[in-house]
Amino acid sequence: MLIYGVNPVLESLRAGRVRVVRVATPVRERVREVRDLASSLGVPVEPVPALELDRATRGGVHQGVAAEVHEAREFSVGELVAGAAGAPLIVVLDGIEDPHNLGAILRTVDAVGAGGLVRQTRHAARLDGAAAKASAGAVAHVKVANVVNIARAIGELKDAGVWTVGLDADAPESYDQIDFTVPSAVVLGAEGQGLRRLVRESCDRLASIPMRGHVASLNVSVAAAVVLFEALRQRTSGGRPPR
Repeated sequence: MLIYGVNPVLESLRAGRVRVVRVATPVRERVREVRDLASSLGVPVEPVPALELDRATRGGVHQGVAAEVHEAREFSVGELVAGAAGAPLIVVLDGIEDPHNLGAILRTVDAVGAGGLVRQTRHAARLDGAAAKASAGAVAHVKVANVVNIARAIGELKDAGVWTVGLDADAPESYDQIDFTVPSAVVLGAEGQGLRRLVRESCDRLASIPMRGHVASLNVSVAAAVVLFEALRQRTSGGRPPR
């Protein structure tokens, strides 16, 4: 699996997942930190022409560095729940195909200390390339469970005592009325389509983010950040929503 960009490669090195680092010549100032860390960890560093990186990353903004990394360990839904520190907070993605959205969501999942992410194996953005770059390296740290069926995964979460909250623009209940101090999973649908019918019906509750302007909804990665940081606020300040 190929990743690129200074931060994604640095974080993958720290996570022990890098097989080989490729740096464009001449070496840029910021890339020297990557090269030096790789060398200190005994990871091979290969100087290559910048055009070679351009081709390998398909024109991605590689910042002069790319790396071949080992595939991340796959987790089960049950392992995400069992491995959570405190009450589980899980993110479930129903058909997110834009790698930039996936990367931004991964970055927020890591930022709030959530227990992991559940994603479908089909009709989903890959975890390398643009998604890894957009995650600023969070892809190296977030636990991911790949599943065949999202509705079935929601059922597993419910069986494990996790409340599932689907974000739906038409839901009458606002996200800040939800108690996220209990074991929770936030379910996000693809932008435009939103949650699929069976997934929506599988959730325990549906919630919306009130919109006061002219547009009808937020980008899915922004919506994820709004809700996840509300969950973090409640869990760190004891500020449960009003009843």
